[in-house]
Amino acid sequence: MTLELLIFIAAILFGIILFWRESQGNKLYRFFNKMMNSKELQMSITNKKGFIYQQNFLLRLVYISTFFLVLVLITRFIIPIDITTVSLFTSMIFGTLLGTYIAGFIFKSSAIIEEQSENLGDTFNDVLEKGKDFVKDLKTEEPVAIKKAQEEVKDNKVEEKSARERLKDKGLL
Repeated sequence: MTLELLIFIAAILFGIILFWRESQGNKLYRFFNKMMNSKELQMSITNKKGFIYQQNFLLRLVYISTFFLVLVLITRFIIPIDITTVSLFTSMIFGTLLGTYIAGFIFKSSAIIEEQSENLGDTFNDVLEKGKDFVKDLKTEEPVAIKKAQEEVKDNKVEEKSARERLKDKGLL
């Protein structure tokens, strides 16, 4: 269990590094693209697509599985000990896939933060001003409208007759 966990964590880190490396340049993918496709079907120079970068899930899974399958076969010929099991193989594949999606999330988040960083300072200043105004409103005495309303209530109470006087006026007492 410990070996599988270590390989899984290493595979996540490998997936992050692989995604980052392919986002910087995709020379290997371009090489295979030129080898496999005719001149009309080859990818444009501005296209950044790679084996992992900007690929959908199924193609990522195929490329990563193929990479680890070749790696396992090479390891089997070099070291004749049966060290790779199915669970280690799936841990490597799943960890690398997870690492690529984590790296994609990090890249997209950093891009959004960079876009919004200009507006962030203005927004922060606005929030500070509103907070200061709110605290100032809490610290001040009662507003003028509340004072006027309280005075009117006092005035109304003075002019009213008592219950006994109202009953006498009706002739009930």
